[in-house]
Amino acid sequence: MKNLFITVSIFTFLSSCTNENKKIPSEDIQKETIAENEFSQYFSRYEKLPISSENLENRRTSAKVELGHELFFDNRLSLTGNNSCNSCHNLATYGVDNKPTSVGDAGKNGSRNSPTVLNASLHISQFWDGRAKDVEEQAGGPILNPVEMAIPSKQFLVDKLKGIPSYVEQFSLAFPESKDPITYQNLQKAIGIFERELLTPSRFDSFLDGDENALTSKEKKGFVAFNKAGCVTCHSGVALGGNMLMKFGLFEDYAPLTNSRKIDFGKFESTGKEADKFVFKVPSLRNVEKTYPYFHDGSVDKLEDAIQIMAKTQLGKTLSNEEVENIATFLSALTGEIPSNYKSAPKK
Repeated sequence: MKNLFITVSIFTFLSSCTNENKKIPSEDIQKETIAENEFSQYFSRYEKLPISSENLENRRTSAKVELGHELFFDNRLSLTGNNSCNSCHNLATYGVDNKPTSVGDAGKNGSRNSPTVLNASLHISQFWDGRAKDVEEQAGGPILNPVEMAIPSKQFLVDKLKGIPSYVEQFSLAFPESKDPITYQNLQKAIGIFERELLTPSRFDSFLDGDENALTSKEKKGFVAFNKAGCVTCHSGVALGGNMLMKFGLFEDYAPLTNSRKIDFGKFESTGKEADKFVFKVPSLRNVEKTYPYFHDGSVDKLEDAIQIMAKTQLGKTLSNEEVENIATFLSALTGEIPSNYKSAPKK
Protein backbone atom coordinates (compact mmCIF):
# COMPACT_ATOMS: atom_id res chain seq x y z
CA MET A 1 0.00 0.00 0.00
CA LYS A 2 2.85 2.35 0.86
CA ASN A 3 4.54 1.59 -2.48
CA LEU A 4 1.28 2.20 -4.34
CA PHE A 5 0.89 5.60 -2.61
CA ILE A 6 4.41 6.60 -3.62
CA THR A 7 3.78 5.53 -7.23
CA VAL A 8 0.53 7.49 -7.46
CA SER A 9 2.14 10.56 -5.89
CA ILE A 10 5.02 10.51 -8.34
CA PHE A 11 2.58 10.18 -11.30
CA THR A 12 0.48 13.06 -9.97
CA PHE A 13 3.57 15.25 -9.55
CA LEU A 14 4.85 14.51 -13.05
CA SER A 15 1.43 15.19 -14.58
CA SER A 16 1.24 18.49 -12.71
CA CYS A 17 4.66 19.56 -13.98
CA THR A 18 3.74 18.62 -17.53
CA ASN A 19 0.56 20.72 -17.43
CA GLU A 20 2.35 23.70 -15.94
CA ASN A 21 5.03 23.65 -18.63
CA LYS A 22 2.63 23.11 -21.49
CA LYS A 23 1.96 26.35 -23.40
CA ILE A 24 -1.75 27.01 -23.65
CA PRO A 25 -2.49 29.25 -26.67
CA SER A 26 -3.88 32.61 -25.69
CA GLU A 27 -7.14 33.81 -27.26
CA ASP A 28 -5.17 36.04 -29.64
CA ILE A 29 -2.96 33.16 -30.79
CA GLN A 30 -6.00 30.95 -31.31
CA LYS A 31 -7.65 33.66 -33.40
CA GLU A 32 -4.43 34.07 -35.37
CA THR A 33 -4.35 30.33 -36.15
CA ILE A 34 -7.97 30.37 -37.23
CA ALA A 35 -7.33 33.38 -39.47
CA GLU A 36 -4.34 31.69 -41.10
CA ASN A 37 -6.35 28.52 -41.74
CA GLU A 38 -9.30 30.42 -43.16
CA PHE A 39 -6.99 32.53 -45.29
CA SER A 40 -5.86 29.53 -47.31
CA GLN A 41 -9.40 28.59 -48.35
CA TYR A 42 -10.00 32.00 -49.95
CA PHE A 43 -6.57 32.37 -51.49
CA SER A 44 -7.32 30.45 -54.70
CA ARG A 45 -10.09 32.88 -55.70
CA TYR A 46 -7.61 35.62 -56.57
CA GLU A 47 -5.05 36.29 -59.27
CA LYS A 48 -2.34 38.89 -59.37
CA LEU A 49 -2.40 41.98 -61.53
CA PRO A 50 -1.22 41.31 -65.11
CA ILE A 51 1.93 42.99 -66.42
CA SER A 52 0.05 44.49 -69.35
CA SER A 53 -3.44 45.43 -70.50
CA GLU A 54 -4.01 44.76 -74.17
CA ASN A 55 -6.58 45.84 -76.73
CA LEU A 56 -6.26 43.92 -79.99
CA GLU A 57 -7.91 46.81 -81.81
CA ASN A 58 -5.31 49.25 -80.48
CA ARG A 59 -1.86 47.72 -80.57
CA ARG A 60 0.74 49.19 -78.27
CA THR A 61 3.71 51.10 -79.68
CA SER A 62 6.12 53.39 -77.85
CA ALA A 63 5.14 56.24 -80.15
CA LYS A 64 1.45 55.84 -79.24
CA VAL A 65 2.24 55.72 -75.52
CA GLU A 66 4.38 58.86 -75.75
CA LEU A 67 1.67 60.70 -77.69
CA GLY A 68 -1.01 59.60 -75.22
CA HIS A 69 1.16 60.75 -72.31
CA GLU A 70 1.48 64.18 -73.93
CA LEU A 71 -2.23 64.46 -74.66
CA PHE A 72 -3.25 63.34 -71.17
CA PHE A 73 -1.49 66.34 -69.60
CA ASP A 74 -2.29 68.93 -72.27
CA ASN A 75 -4.68 71.75 -71.23
CA ARG A 76 -5.19 72.59 -74.90
CA LEU A 77 -7.64 69.69 -75.05
CA SER A 78 -10.12 71.92 -73.19
CA LEU A 79 -11.87 74.94 -74.65
CA THR A 80 -10.41 77.68 -72.47
CA GLY A 81 -7.19 75.84 -71.62
CA ASN A 82 -7.97 75.36 -67.94
CA ASN A 83 -8.26 71.56 -67.84
CA SER A 84 -6.45 68.47 -69.00
CA CYS A 85 -7.32 64.82 -68.39
CA ASN A 86 -4.88 64.97 -65.49
CA SER A 87 -6.81 67.81 -63.84
CA CYS A 88 -9.50 65.42 -62.65
CA HIS A 89 -7.44 62.21 -62.83
CA ASN A 90 -4.24 63.42 -61.21
CA LEU A 91 -1.58 60.74 -61.65
CA ALA A 92 0.45 62.17 -58.77
CA THR A 93 -2.46 61.44 -56.39
CA TYR A 94 -3.51 57.98 -57.54
CA GLY A 95 -5.51 59.08 -60.59
CA VAL A 96 -8.05 61.23 -58.74
CA ASP A 97 -8.35 64.80 -57.46
CA ASN A 98 -9.74 63.78 -54.04
CA LYS A 99 -12.78 66.03 -54.50
CA PRO A 100 -16.44 64.94 -54.35
CA THR A 101 -16.92 66.19 -57.92
CA SER A 102 -14.40 67.85 -60.19
CA VAL A 103 -14.27 71.42 -61.45
CA GLY A 104 -14.69 71.64 -65.20
CA ASP A 105 -13.14 73.95 -67.78
CA ALA A 106 -15.67 76.74 -67.22
CA GLY A 107 -15.53 76.49 -63.42
CA LYS A 108 -18.65 74.37 -62.88
CA ASN A 109 -18.61 71.04 -61.09
CA GLY A 110 -19.55 67.78 -62.73
CA SER A 111 -22.37 65.65 -61.35
CA ARG A 112 -20.34 62.55 -60.47
CA ASN A 113 -17.08 61.75 -58.73
CA SER A 114 -14.05 61.34 -61.00
CA PRO A 115 -12.93 57.71 -60.64
CA THR A 116 -9.28 56.75 -60.81
CA VAL A 117 -7.75 55.89 -64.18
CA LEU A 118 -5.23 53.55 -62.54
CA ASN A 119 -5.97 49.94 -63.56
CA ALA A 120 -9.18 51.18 -65.24
CA SER A 121 -8.26 49.43 -68.48
CA LEU A 122 -8.92 46.11 -66.71
CA HIS A 123 -12.58 47.01 -66.08
CA ILE A 124 -15.52 45.57 -67.99
CA SER A 125 -16.64 49.08 -68.99
CA GLN A 126 -16.03 52.76 -68.18
CA PHE A 127 -17.85 55.61 -66.42
CA TRP A 128 -20.00 55.07 -63.34
CA ASP A 129 -22.88 53.86 -65.50
CA GLY A 130 -20.74 51.67 -67.76
CA ARG A 131 -21.76 53.48 -70.93
CA ALA A 132 -18.30 53.27 -72.57
CA LYS A 133 -16.90 49.87 -73.48
CA ASP A 134 -13.22 50.63 -72.84
CA VAL A 135 -10.67 53.33 -71.97
CA GLU A 136 -10.34 54.29 -75.63
CA GLU A 137 -14.03 55.09 -75.92
CA GLN A 138 -14.05 56.78 -72.51
CA ALA A 139 -11.15 59.06 -73.47
CA GLY A 140 -13.29 60.88 -76.00
CA GLY A 141 -16.20 61.62 -73.66
CA PRO A 142 -14.96 64.25 -71.17
CA ILE A 143 -13.35 66.32 -73.93
CA LEU A 144 -16.74 66.94 -75.54
CA ASN A 145 -18.67 67.24 -72.28
CA PRO A 146 -19.87 70.88 -71.95
CA VAL A 147 -19.13 70.93 -68.20
CA GLU A 148 -15.85 69.04 -68.21
CA MET A 149 -13.55 70.11 -71.09
CA ALA A 150 -16.18 71.80 -73.26
CA ILE A 151 -14.67 71.25 -76.73
CA PRO A 152 -17.63 72.01 -79.06
CA SER A 153 -16.98 69.25 -81.61
CA LYS A 154 -14.52 66.56 -82.65
CA GLN A 155 -13.55 68.49 -85.76
CA PHE A 156 -12.88 71.63 -83.70
CA LEU A 157 -10.21 69.80 -81.72
CA VAL A 158 -8.78 68.00 -84.76
CA ASP A 159 -8.31 71.33 -86.52
CA LYS A 160 -6.69 72.77 -83.40
CA LEU A 161 -4.21 69.88 -83.13
CA LYS A 162 -3.35 70.10 -86.82
CA GLY A 163 -2.19 73.64 -86.17
CA ILE A 164 0.39 72.45 -83.62
CA PRO A 165 3.58 71.29 -85.44
CA SER A 166 4.75 68.99 -82.64
CA TYR A 167 1.47 67.09 -82.74
CA VAL A 168 1.60 66.79 -86.54
CA GLU A 169 4.93 64.98 -86.08
CA GLN A 170 3.86 62.88 -83.10
CA PHE A 171 0.61 61.67 -84.67
CA SER A 172 2.51 60.74 -87.85
CA LEU A 173 4.97 58.64 -85.82
CA ALA A 174 2.21 57.03 -83.76
CA PHE A 175 -0.05 56.22 -86.74
CA PRO A 176 2.31 55.77 -89.72
CA GLU A 177 -0.27 53.72 -91.63
CA SER A 178 -2.80 56.58 -91.64
CA LYS A 179 -2.98 58.96 -94.58
CA ASP A 180 -4.51 61.52 -92.20
CA PRO A 181 -3.01 60.67 -88.77
CA ILE A 182 -4.69 63.42 -86.73
CA THR A 183 -8.22 62.17 -86.21
CA TYR A 184 -10.41 62.13 -83.14
CA GLN A 185 -10.37 58.34 -83.13
CA ASN A 186 -6.57 58.27 -83.15
CA LEU A 187 -6.55 60.76 -80.28
CA GLN A 188 -8.74 58.36 -78.31
CA LYS A 189 -6.46 55.45 -79.18
CA ALA A 190 -3.37 57.32 -78.03
CA ILE A 191 -4.86 58.37 -74.69
CA GLY A 192 -6.32 54.88 -74.25
CA ILE A 193 -3.02 53.10 -74.87
CA PHE A 194 -1.33 55.44 -72.39
CA GLU A 195 -3.94 54.62 -69.75
CA ARG A 196 -3.27 50.93 -70.34
CA GLU A 197 0.21 51.56 -68.98
CA LEU A 198 -1.20 52.69 -65.63
CA LEU A 199 -1.17 49.38 -63.74
CA THR A 200 -0.17 49.42 -60.08
CA PRO A 201 0.92 46.08 -58.59
CA SER A 202 0.76 46.01 -54.80
CA ARG A 203 1.93 43.97 -51.81
CA PHE A 204 -1.17 41.82 -52.26
CA ASP A 205 0.16 40.80 -55.67
CA SER A 206 3.51 39.93 -54.08
CA PHE A 207 1.65 37.71 -51.64
CA LEU A 208 -0.27 36.05 -54.46
CA ASP A 209 3.08 35.50 -56.15
CA GLY A 210 4.33 33.51 -53.17
CA ASP A 211 5.81 36.05 -50.76
CA GLU A 212 4.16 34.99 -47.48
CA ASN A 213 5.62 37.97 -45.63
CA ALA A 214 4.12 40.54 -48.01
CA LEU A 215 1.03 40.91 -45.80
CA THR A 216 0.92 41.53 -42.07
CA SER A 217 -1.11 39.33 -39.72
CA LYS A 218 -3.77 42.01 -39.40
CA GLU A 219 -4.01 42.38 -43.17
CA LYS A 220 -4.54 38.63 -43.43
CA LYS A 221 -7.29 38.86 -40.81
CA GLY A 222 -8.82 41.64 -42.86
CA PHE A 223 -8.66 39.51 -45.98
CA VAL A 224 -10.56 36.76 -44.17
CA ALA A 225 -13.13 39.26 -42.89
CA PHE A 226 -13.49 40.71 -46.41
CA ASN A 227 -14.32 37.28 -47.78
CA LYS A 228 -16.50 36.08 -44.90
CA ALA A 229 -18.60 39.24 -45.00
CA GLY A 230 -19.28 38.70 -48.70
CA CYS A 231 -17.51 41.76 -50.11
CA VAL A 232 -15.84 39.50 -52.69
CA THR A 233 -19.22 38.81 -54.27
CA CYS A 234 -18.92 42.07 -56.22
CA HIS A 235 -15.33 43.16 -55.59
CA SER A 236 -13.74 40.27 -57.44
CA GLY A 237 -11.35 39.75 -60.34
CA VAL A 238 -7.83 41.11 -60.75
CA ALA A 239 -8.96 44.66 -59.96
CA LEU A 240 -11.16 43.56 -57.02
CA GLY A 241 -14.08 45.27 -58.71
CA GLY A 242 -14.76 46.94 -62.03
CA ASN A 243 -16.07 43.77 -63.64
CA MET A 244 -19.82 44.17 -63.13
CA LEU A 245 -22.61 46.67 -62.63
CA MET A 246 -24.79 46.40 -59.55
CA LYS A 247 -27.70 48.18 -57.91
CA PHE A 248 -26.52 50.45 -55.10
CA GLY A 249 -28.98 49.80 -52.28
CA LEU A 250 -30.02 46.15 -52.41
CA PHE A 251 -31.07 46.06 -48.75
CA GLU A 252 -31.28 49.76 -47.83
CA ASP A 253 -31.52 53.01 -49.73
CA TYR A 254 -28.05 54.49 -49.98
CA ALA A 255 -28.88 58.20 -49.63
CA PRO A 256 -29.79 58.26 -45.90
CA LEU A 257 -26.49 56.51 -45.13
CA THR A 258 -24.27 58.54 -47.45
CA ASN A 259 -26.07 61.84 -46.79
CA SER A 260 -26.14 62.39 -50.53
CA ARG A 261 -27.45 65.80 -51.51
CA LYS A 262 -28.81 64.61 -54.84
CA ILE A 263 -30.41 61.31 -55.75
CA ASP A 264 -28.55 59.82 -58.71
CA PHE A 265 -30.47 57.14 -60.61
CA GLY A 266 -27.30 55.65 -62.09
CA LYS A 267 -27.46 53.85 -65.41
CA PHE A 268 -31.17 54.72 -65.68
CA GLU A 269 -30.21 58.31 -66.50
CA SER A 270 -28.58 57.21 -69.76
CA THR A 271 -30.89 54.30 -70.70
CA GLY A 272 -34.28 55.26 -69.26
CA LYS A 273 -34.88 51.61 -68.33
CA GLU A 274 -36.58 50.98 -64.99
CA ALA A 275 -34.31 48.00 -64.30
CA ASP A 276 -31.29 50.32 -64.49
CA LYS A 277 -32.36 52.55 -61.60
CA PHE A 278 -29.55 52.98 -59.07
CA VAL A 279 -27.28 50.68 -61.07
CA PHE A 280 -23.60 51.67 -61.05
CA LYS A 281 -20.34 50.04 -62.01
CA VAL A 282 -18.74 48.36 -59.02
CA PRO A 283 -15.53 50.33 -58.40
CA SER A 284 -12.14 48.68 -58.14
CA LEU A 285 -10.67 48.49 -54.64
CA ARG A 286 -7.09 48.81 -55.82
CA ASN A 287 -5.54 51.94 -54.28
CA VAL A 288 -8.88 52.56 -52.55
CA GLU A 289 -7.30 54.05 -49.42
CA LYS A 290 -5.93 56.83 -51.66
CA THR A 291 -8.95 57.45 -53.90
CA TYR A 292 -11.32 59.12 -51.43
CA PRO A 293 -13.96 60.51 -51.24
CA TYR A 294 -16.11 57.49 -52.05
CA PHE A 295 -19.14 56.51 -54.10
CA HIS A 296 -20.49 58.01 -57.32
CA ASP A 297 -21.06 61.39 -55.70
CA GLY A 298 -18.01 61.51 -53.44
CA SER A 299 -20.32 61.80 -50.45
CA VAL A 300 -18.24 59.79 -47.94
CA ASP A 301 -14.73 60.76 -46.86
CA LYS A 302 -13.62 57.89 -44.62
CA LEU A 303 -12.89 54.41 -45.91
CA GLU A 304 -14.19 52.82 -42.72
CA ASP A 305 -17.54 54.58 -43.15
CA ALA A 306 -17.73 53.44 -46.77
CA ILE A 307 -17.09 49.82 -45.73
CA GLN A 308 -19.90 49.88 -43.18
CA ILE A 309 -22.29 51.56 -45.62
CA MET A 310 -21.55 48.92 -48.24
CA ALA A 311 -22.17 46.14 -45.73
CA LYS A 312 -25.57 47.60 -44.86
CA THR A 313 -26.74 48.48 -48.38
CA GLN A 314 -25.31 45.56 -50.33
CA LEU A 315 -25.08 42.71 -47.82
CA GLY A 316 -27.77 43.55 -45.30
CA LYS A 317 -25.22 43.35 -42.49
CA THR A 318 -23.82 45.56 -39.78
CA LEU A 319 -20.14 44.82 -39.27
CA SER A 320 -18.38 45.12 -35.94
CA ASN A 321 -15.82 47.87 -35.46
CA GLU A 322 -13.10 45.21 -35.45
CA GLU A 323 -14.30 43.75 -38.74
CA VAL A 324 -14.38 47.18 -40.36
CA GLU A 325 -10.92 48.04 -39.07
CA ASN A 326 -9.47 44.74 -40.26
CA ILE A 327 -11.03 45.05 -43.71
CA ALA A 328 -9.71 48.61 -44.04
CA THR A 329 -6.26 47.36 -43.04
CA PHE A 330 -6.41 44.66 -45.72
CA LEU A 331 -7.49 47.18 -48.34
CA SER A 332 -4.37 49.24 -47.60
CA ALA A 333 -2.35 46.30 -48.93
CA LEU A 334 -3.95 46.97 -52.34
CA THR A 335 -2.15 50.32 -52.63
CA GLY A 336 0.38 49.99 -55.43
CA GLU A 337 3.18 51.95 -57.01
CA ILE A 338 2.29 54.60 -59.58
CA PRO A 339 4.68 54.42 -62.54
CA SER A 340 7.09 57.23 -61.61
CA ASN A 341 7.66 58.39 -65.19
CA TYR A 342 3.93 59.05 -65.62
CA LYS A 343 3.24 61.13 -62.50
CA SER A 344 3.83 64.32 -64.43
CA ALA A 345 3.79 65.63 -67.99
CA PRO A 346 6.52 64.35 -70.30
CA LYS A 347 9.74 66.33 -70.25
CA LYS A 348 10.26 68.55 -73.25
